Amino acid sequence: MMTFIMSRPPKTNVRGASPTALPPQALQALAGTGLASLMERARWLDALDPLLRQSLPATVADQCKLANVDDKHLVFLVSSPVWKAKLRLHADALLDAAAAAGLKAGTLVVKVATPSPAVPTGTGPTRPLSEAVRDSLRATAQSVSDPELRAQLLRLAASARPSADGA
Repeated sequence: MMTFIMSRPPKTNVRGASPTALPPQALQALAGTGLASLMERARWLDALDPLLRQSLPATVADQCKLANVDDKHLVFLVSSPVWKAKLRLHADALLDAAAAAGLKAGTLVVKVATPSPAVPTGTGPTRPLSEAVRDSLRATAQSVSDPELRAQLLRLAASARPSADGA
């Protein structure tokens, strides 16, 4: 991961930003889990992202994403070093937009984070399990003391048999 940090003196007359609120039903669902504040922050960052990126040229704005904000740093992610260099050229515009939005951040941090590959959804044809895998499932089932797990493993080994036509 590559990181670029550009600083400038903080503005003393800027207030801190406050997160936007989640719908009440979502907060109620998350209240017992301890995730409500995390969800509020994620939604706030999601709403702040287009507000800050509108200060950028469209070609650059389409290639970056706001990742985090705190009292000192404004963190953006880009997909390649080329976009990192281009975003760096617009650091002042981003920091000015952040100050106009009420943020105290005086440092732009740009990180290159390549997008992770999509997880296959399983839309393709499934291959039957080999005899060795079925034997392994049966052996595992015999070594498990939990009767429900044993039954599930045996069902899986039995249902994974190839069809009569060999497909």
